[in-house]
Amino acid sequence: MQDEVDRLVEAWHTERPDLDVQPLHVLSRISRLARHLDRARRAVFVAHDLEPWEFDVLTALRRAGTPYELSPGRLLRATLVTSGTMTNRIDRLAAAGLVERHPDPGDKRGVLVRLTEAGQTRVDAAFADLLRREHDILDGLSPAERESLAGLLRTLLVPFDSPDGL
Repeated sequence: MQDEVDRLVEAWHTERPDLDVQPLHVLSRISRLARHLDRARRAVFVAHDLEPWEFDVLTALRRAGTPYELSPGRLLRATLVTSGTMTNRIDRLAAAGLVERHPDPGDKRGVLVRLTEAGQTRVDAAFADLLRREHDILDGLSPAERESLAGLLRTLLVPFDSPDGL
């Protein structure tokens, strides 16, 4: 059975036999899979009236555990955005009633961003639906294949996730 990447690699091999196109076998498949995953995720988020960035912030708060709050700085690190972007996102989520700001008892000048009950309800439902969708996507792999694939992908990602990055 051939997929689109096999056809792409074959065409490049014919057109540029001087190049080693082997990385395309893996990385083009990862890229194509990422696009399919992005579409599936966006569909879940739309069904729950969430933007991807809203889901990112809300899940960072939800993962923090009770009382589901973080400083804006910790949210920045969890979501990899600038402080100006985070301020805008917190403002928009607060206006939607999904988060609220509270004074930080450990820092008189600081604030904490806390998930509201409405925010928790929305993100919990979206996350459950997302996991159902992702289980469906992985349904063609055995548990051992999933574990093996996760390990191989981890090996590829670790250098990017290190403080120095690639």
